[in-house]
This record gives sequence, C-alpha cells and structure tokens, in this order.
Amino acid sequence: MNSRFLIVLTALAAATTLAACGQDSSKAAADAKKAATEAADKAKEAATKAAEATKEAAKEATDATKDAANKAADATKDAMKSSEAPKDSSAAPAAAPAEAPKKQ
Repeated sequence: MNSRFLIVLTALAAATTLAACGQDSSKAAADAKKAATEAADKAKEAATKAAEATKEAAKEATDATKDAANKAADATKDAMKSSEAPKDSSAAPAAAPAEAPKKQ
C-alpha cells in the first residue's frame, strides 16, 4: 500500500510541475486529482481484500486448531482407557507354581 501512495504522490508532483509550465493548468490539476482518486480507490480495495483474506486464514487456522485439540483429547481418552487395570473378577491372579517333590 505504501508503494501505491508513493506512486500517487509522484504522479501528483509530475502533474503539478507540468501544470505550472503549461497553458492547460486547470486540466492538468483535474487529471492529477482524478488519478489520485483512482489510486486511492484501488488502494482501499486492495486493503479490503487483504483484510478479508486475513480473516479467512484466521478462521481456517482456528478450525484446524480446534480439530487437532479434539483429536488429541480423543487420543488421551483412549490411552487412559487402555491403561486402566481390568475391573472384572474373571481375571484371576496367576497360581503359584507347585513345589517339586523333594529327592531323598
């Protein structure tokens, strides 16, 4: 946006210089004003488009972050479920090994 502003100022300065040197100074001033107005309108349009693009990118980043957080929460829940001790009584503790008969 700064480069467009510099272009407008340069065009305005050139138009003013030509207007001062020529016979059609009022026409040159009107042309310079028209050019400045058009450049300002284009700069405004470009700024609006940039703001919209930034807003859309921020929304997409927020959605992606939310999705990743949900997936991480689900993975944590699954990990917690798999690390819990079995709660049912069907899993009996391992029996102690039988003693071998003693040799005499």
